[in-house]
Amino acid sequence: MNHRPRKRFGQHFLHDPAIIDRIVTAIHPQTDDNLVEIGPGQGAITLPLLRAAGELHVVELDRDLVGPLQQQARDAGKLTIHNTDALRFDFCGLAGSGPLRIVGNLPYNISTPLLFYLLEQSRCINDMHFMLQKEVVDRLAAEPGTGQYGRLSVMVQYRCEVTPLFTIGAGAFRPPPRVESAFVNLRPYHTLPVTVQDETVLAAVVRQAFSQRRKTLRNVLREMLDVDAMQALGIDPALRAEMLGIREFAALANQVASGRKEP
Repeated sequence: MNHRPRKRFGQHFLHDPAIIDRIVTAIHPQTDDNLVEIGPGQGAITLPLLRAAGELHVVELDRDLVGPLQQQARDAGKLTIHNTDALRFDFCGLAGSGPLRIVGNLPYNISTPLLFYLLEQSRCINDMHFMLQKEVVDRLAAEPGTGQYGRLSVMVQYRCEVTPLFTIGAGAFRPPPRVESAFVNLRPYHTLPVTVQDETVLAAVVRQAFSQRRKTLRNVLREMLDVDAMQALGIDPALRAEMLGIREFAALANQVASGRKEP
């Protein structure tokens, strides 16, 4: 496909056959899968996925890629192309034939907002396999007490089991990005690991807690909870947000939601 990668779309096209094979093997597509690919680009994993599953939906913003993708896929299976922005697409609208398996090489410039957008629709998603900037994958999988642990870690781990799979060198893409990439599996929980009264409150507490990482909970959450309320939950107000696990954040959010103080 003769297409010049566009910086404004964050396009880095995968071309390494060994990496493509490894990715498709990790996804392990089956004929009864309800597969959706975000950002198919030049079809590097689109065609092997389509041949294995027989049917595939793809969401592609760049309209200049639509025709060539349709042409390449004409004998591979049933390809449905949604020429739109993934950040505005109703993924759950495709779940009529079963929960979705979502895959993709996510543009680095929108990867974090897109992950949060997909979390909002996790009720209709079976699993997700994504190529992302390695730094983002490290944050997704980070544990409390580490430098990579933050808002993204908490909110994704609240919703999903996170399994980093393997790293991908810059040379596997055209043009090569300036950073290393990684492939990760996210599997939404059927039963969430903690009980949260109001997820919007959890999101607000986590966002505020990490808004000033150097500050202690006593200072950064003072508009939401007082010191006595934190201590009553068994949480030391002198700690920083990065030391708390998901259970502690859920406890704080539930306390806020109970009405002591509005977020």
